[in-house]
Amino acid sequence: MAHGEVLEFEEYVRTRQDALLRSARRLVPDPTDAQDLLQTALVRTYGRWDGIADKSLADAYLRRVMINTRTEWWRARKLEEVPTEQLPDASIEDGTEQRADRALLMDILKVLAPKQRSVVVLRHWEQMSTEETAAALGMSAGTVKSTLHRALARLRQELESRDLDLRALERGDRSLQHEGRERCAA
Repeated sequence: MAHGEVLEFEEYVRTRQDALLRSARRLVPDPTDAQDLLQTALVRTYGRWDGIADKSLADAYLRRVMINTRTEWWRARKLEEVPTEQLPDASIEDGTEQRADRALLMDILKVLAPKQRSVVVLRHWEQMSTEETAAALGMSAGTVKSTLHRALARLRQELESRDLDLRALERGDRSLQHEGRERCAA
């Protein structure tokens, strides 16, 4: 790669790294994994930087590399993990409602298949059109629409399930409190 192209790539990374890290963070739930994902995608893109004729499409190219890399990681994961019915509680550091909503959303995105998650992230977070999403993922617009529809239905189902679990837990706590009052009165 020519020295000028190296400088061009460095400038691109300097100016776009925050936005690209946000994209990576939406593709993988762990912040450290998101940094690793972005770093891996940047290394892979650096090797092909001179082949990207239209540098205005570099973001789309890099997002595609991140999605492919994340998919590779997902396929290579150890299958010794045992899925459970109940996901662990999301940690909320600052306690604000917005952070809680974001943590819940990131948590429930884990229930989606990688393809569904990619479509949701590109359409709703990256605010890409159906056609842009289709081009970025190498699928037809109809496939993007149907995948998005199924993904959103799955997210709604997961949210409703969690809401029902929370209500049942609250009812259980009230009955335990009631039992405690009866014991104290006796």
